[in-house]
Amino acid sequence: MKQFFKDNGGLLLLAAALLAGVIALSSYIFGFDPLSGVLEVLATPVRAISSWAAEWAQRQYDRTFQYEKMAAEIDELRRQLAEMEQAAREGEDAVRENERLKDLLGLAEERPDLTYRDAEVTRRSTSNWESNLMIDRGTADGVAVDNCVIDQYGNLVGVVTEAGLNWAEVTTILDTSTQMGGRVARTDENAILQGDFTLMQEGLLKLSFLPADTKLAAGDQVTTSGLGGVYPKGILVGSVQDLETEADGVNRCAEVKPAADIAGIRYVYVITDYDGGSE
Repeated sequence: MKQFFKDNGGLLLLAAALLAGVIALSSYIFGFDPLSGVLEVLATPVRAISSWAAEWAQRQYDRTFQYEKMAAEIDELRRQLAEMEQAAREGEDAVRENERLKDLLGLAEERPDLTYRDAEVTRRSTSNWESNLMIDRGTADGVAVDNCVIDQYGNLVGVVTEAGLNWAEVTTILDTSTQMGGRVARTDENAILQGDFTLMQEGLLKLSFLPADTKLAAGDQVTTSGLGGVYPKGILVGSVQDLETEADGVNRCAEVKPAADIAGIRYVYVITDYDGGSE
């Protein structure tokens, strides 16, 4: 190659000079530059590629911007929805609280002999032998052992069996240890209300020692008799579900369904004081 340039260097220089002259003459005569045309031909696809790349980059940017904007709008909508749901829950709670207070007001007017202390159920414990509730009131609120506990409608829930400064344990009427005087409102018959191991699993309690000729029927309401001094007289316990004969073949017994929602109750009222209580 070196020898080629050495032997033909002069010809190459002459050819280059001629080419330059032709380009210069063409530019002068025809008003265009062939070299510029070649460069333009080469530059056109480059510019097209650059334009496409710029447009693509702009689209990606716009898409990213729109996505971020949309994501921000979705987050804002979610926040607003959460606020509306919270407001709805608070509204529902307010309605329920208002209804509860109305029921309590009606109860207070109906039973002015009873003194109440409101409480909220904080825990419930149910086993094969026990049915207990924990409430958020205690001795500092005037709550004491043997206080009777009812729901907002005046239905019997149970009795306080243990009390601390700001808490109390309530043994419900379904507990197997329950035993109190009961009275059938329609027939005026007295009997004994008892917790029963088998019936507790069904959410029922037992009304025992009914006379053989009892006129008791399904649907009859059973209240506390007031005997014993713990439960005030006339508190609704529940209604008769079924009438059976005791194992001795003489006395009758009945299954009683509590009027209070023992399993789902949230608010209760402790009767801290009452007038009378026994017949």
